[in-house]
Amino acid sequence: MKTIEIIGFKRANLTKAQLTQLRYEGNIPCVLYGGGLNEQFYAPASLFRDLVYTPEVRFVELNVEGKVYRAIKQDVQFHPVNDMILHVDFLLLEDSKEIKLDIPVRLQGTAAGVLKGGKLVQRIPHLKVKALPKNMPEFITVDITNLEVGKSVRVGDVKAENYTILKATSVPIASVETTRAMKE
Repeated sequence: MKTIEIIGFKRANLTKAQLTQLRYEGNIPCVLYGGGLNEQFYAPASLFRDLVYTPEVRFVELNVEGKVYRAIKQDVQFHPVNDMILHVDFLLLEDSKEIKLDIPVRLQGTAAGVLKGGKLVQRIPHLKVKALPKNMPEFITVDITNLEVGKSVRVGDVKAENYTILKATSVPIASVETTRAMKE
């Protein structure tokens, strides 16, 4: 899985006015927790572009004043009006502890039903996966080449290697539906 680096600077418990000033200067307050750790820091907002505004999942290498941590983005809080990032929570990664992440689903191939005039509909863009950090997939590939009109590929059809998919096996991931042109 890809890793992105974020350089941060320690901060103390700040008042609401001080946090507002910090954001006004182009920084984002953050917290790193997990494994008995609770590190408060801030980082420049420009470093979050490739982490927050992408459908991909990435590990984060946090460099807080020279001390490096491996983490994942746990939560992002946005301003309700202008969608500016207000706060980011990170979870410390431990090699021996499983984590849960929403991993994007990539459809591979062209469905046979689409070639016959059907319409491909992707029902689930992400699947929740539980795995050790070293086994976490970057994305889940689902082959749809044999998918006919009126048929679906389900979660149970996905071959999970070294990770567990936390979704019911009967849930459809993608299906090929009949179009109006086919009905006529």
